[in-house]
Amino acid sequence: MPKTLFWVRTDSPGAEQALVDDRQGLSARGTALAVEPVPYTCRYELRTDREWVTSRLEVTCEGAGWLRSLRLERAAGRWRASTAEQGDLSAALTAAGRVDAGLPGTEDPDRLAAALDVDLSGSVLFNTLPVRRLGLRQAAAGRAYPIEVAWVLLPSLAVVPAEQRYTALDGGGVRFEVEGFSADLSLDGDGYVMHYPGLAERAGPTPR
Repeated sequence: MPKTLFWVRTDSPGAEQALVDDRQGLSARGTALAVEPVPYTCRYELRTDREWVTSRLEVTCEGAGWLRSLRLERAAGRWRASTAEQGDLSAALTAAGRVDAGLPGTEDPDRLAAALDVDLSGSVLFNTLPVRRLGLRQAAAGRAYPIEVAWVLLPSLAVVPAEQRYTALDGGGVRFEVEGFSADLSLDGDGYVMHYPGLAERAGPTPR
């Protein structure tokens, strides 16, 4: 992978590193570490087509006494999800006084039919997918794009459909909105997040 990106969480202890190749769509391998709602390590592999439409996401999420994995694929306009689980994440969450996470994956992949992008909760790499697919850095300021995504929740790896909105801003940034939440994201020249208020900051040198 010719580029490496690194972000530090600003909401709680954690970090993310991604190795990316964006010469023909996006291929990426990443690792994210977080302590909320329980400490975990997440590893993912992501692939899009040349138009930045997501074709495959593989994720594993692991903590003390549990491990979950998810494979999410899109082909011929339909999503498929397969999962595996070892140990008991629900028990770990209950012991930490947190809400049960539910099962990984989705019981009804057809609910994701309108989604061309995936979003992995807590990962700012995934904001780049609609930015690049829609050409948001080149769009006129104020132009808004409502989209639907397949939202993968961490640490449960549950997959749910979500409605999001991206709006182009002056200076090449974007406004991201979902379920009443809004944040203005600053981006580098390739559309990767530099600053996500309340979530993460880019660290290290900017890739060339």
